[in-house]
Amino acid sequence: MENMCQHELMEYIRSVNFAMIELALFLDTQPENDCASDAYQEYRKSFQKAVSLYEKKFEPLTIYGVKDDNYWTWGNEPWPWQKECD
Repeated sequence: MENMCQHELMEYIRSVNFAMIELALFLDTQPENDCASDAYQEYRKSFQKAVSLYEKKFEPLTIYGVKDDNYWTWGNEPWPWQKECD
C-alpha cells in the first residue's frame, strides 16, 4: 500500500469503503455472524491505515484530516469534477 500512487491508493480506499458498507448492511440483519463481524473489523483497520497514509502523502480526504493550524489546506487540490478523465 505504501508504494501506491495517489490514484491507486484512492481506488483502494474506495473499494475497502464499499466492502465496509456492504458488511455493515449485512450485519444489520445478521448481527450474530462472527465471520462478517471479523471481516468488517479487518476492513476497518485497512481503511483507517489507507486514509492515514493517503492524508500523510497527498491531501486531506475529510475535514478531519486537516493538520496545519496556520493554513487552511482543505480543498487545495482540484476536485474530482475539475480533473480530466483518464
